[in-house]
Amino acid sequence: MPPLSAWSRRGFLTAAGTGALALQLGTGFDPAAEPYASRLAETGRLAGTFLGDMAPAAGSLWPDQPFDPPAGITRSYSRLHTMAEAYVQPGTGRTGDPELAEAVDTGLGHLGAEVYNPATTRYGNWWEWQIGSPRLLLDTLALMYDRIAPERREACLAAVDHFVPDTMLGDYTGTSTGANRVDLCRVTALRGVLGAAPAKIALARDALSPVFPYVTEGDGLYADGSFVQHTWVAYSGTYGHVLLDGLGRLFTLLAGSEWEVTDPARQIILDSVEHAYAPLLHDGLMMDSVNGRAISRGPLLSDDRGIVRSDHYHGHQLIAAVALLAGAAPAAERERWDGMVRGWIARDTTSPVLTDRQYGVADLARLHAVAEGPGPAAPEPVGHKLFAAMDRAVHRRPGWTANIAMASDRIAYYENGNGENPRGWHTGAGMLYHWSPGGGGQYTDAYWPTVDWYRLPGTTVSTKKLADNEGGGWGEPKPDVRWVGGVTDGEYAATGQHLKGLGSTLEARKSWFCADDAVVCLGAGITAADGVPVETVVDNRCLGAGGTARLTVDGEAQPDGPGP
Repeated sequence: MPPLSAWSRRGFLTAAGTGALALQLGTGFDPAAEPYASRLAETGRLAGTFLGDMAPAAGSLWPDQPFDPPAGITRSYSRLHTMAEAYVQPGTGRTGDPELAEAVDTGLGHLGAEVYNPATTRYGNWWEWQIGSPRLLLDTLALMYDRIAPERREACLAAVDHFVPDTMLGDYTGTSTGANRVDLCRVTALRGVLGAAPAKIALARDALSPVFPYVTEGDGLYADGSFVQHTWVAYSGTYGHVLLDGLGRLFTLLAGSEWEVTDPARQIILDSVEHAYAPLLHDGLMMDSVNGRAISRGPLLSDDRGIVRSDHYHGHQLIAAVALLAGAAPAAERERWDGMVRGWIARDTTSPVLTDRQYGVADLARLHAVAEGPGPAAPEPVGHKLFAAMDRAVHRRPGWTANIAMASDRIAYYENGNGENPRGWHTGAGMLYHWSPGGGGQYTDAYWPTVDWYRLPGTTVSTKKLADNEGGGWGEPKPDVRWVGGVTDGEYAATGQHLKGLGSTLEARKSWFCADDAVVCLGAGITAADGVPVETVVDNRCLGAGGTARLTVDGEAQPDGPGP
């Protein structure tokens, strides 16, 4: 690659921007074949709806998406991005539609004039201003670069500079750590590409380095494979995905350039695929014990596609991130990861990966290429993985898998925030998830909106009534205990928790012995002075629409009817 000084502005964009476009649009697929044809047609239909409903006015671009709260700004940029995709992708029914291109330009101009500009003081959720909106804005500019006037582009870039100044990538503190730091680097790098600003690209690359090393407290990856975000929350599944996906995109975007990420510590990220993430993926799902407040989401009212969030949704996100990162990994690792991806795809019979509606054509093309590639599918592993730094344990045996979620002065009982997961109180009180053959939908099929939050499987709890968001938000509620963890030889394990109830006087010692054919659950010293019963819940299963599953105790089938 020639030095930047030898390039023209347009030449720089062409050389460095090609990768950004490929990441968004995908390569090597037939737009007339499924599942691409349906996905492209859906994008075209949505774009047509957005075009028809767009009504620029004071305080909004669409009537149902006011700019206050600022989530409406991000959602407006998301709709413009969908319209831009429909314009540039083949097979959408809107490909090259000049009316659509003009509407995208109008929308960008209106958002810039009304709210997303250097004269605006940020309000509401910081994430919308510094990650959500600028990421979508820049992705849209990349798609529509030739159709947006230079003055408009410069105004958009100036707005990004205002809300995401270089100082955001300075100290590794506050909201600029872990997955959030990676997102901020993505914004800064693409802003540098679109504005032909090499210093921005170099800053984004260099600001990734604090993300790579193992941490011993707070946000980031731990040597035992734990991933923590928001200081006290086990978050491998959602924020962990954001980190892995974002790094995959940056490694790919900058590969082969003078800004390639060459920090040797990036190997820690590559190692994490097998060390930190894969142990928490089971037959295509990401265990909900590491999905934080996202377990409560289901279908989001803000999602124009109406896609239901679940453990399989989050697992599929991670699978796509692994497939993406594989493109930037050495051949040996890529071969192993491709085998794992093929295995997850083959075993997920609950929610088929290769037709998941959350994917755009770029992810679909990448995953289909892996699925159809050479090499065998990796089988479900057997063994035990203890994530002591985030109070989680995973036990896998032939035909079944279990997952234990605990809490300590290191890791919160639960996280709530932004109106999400207000009743996750006891999800860290020794909750025991388990999956048997054919049971991949156990915690997927509307489990969280229908389960009794005081009777989560495996927990010992006081039945004292708790307020929504009890203990505070964003991972604040934690017990003042240290005796939480275990010991493992990689095959079997003994795990223990000094349990103190959230908002109650409950105290107990709980242990789980993870053996060859069972998890033996013990409790001792169970006391409480709340004046209400204390319950230990052996299990709380979702029977599904048919309800044919049988309950057996000591090998004897129990009555089919409801209990008293």
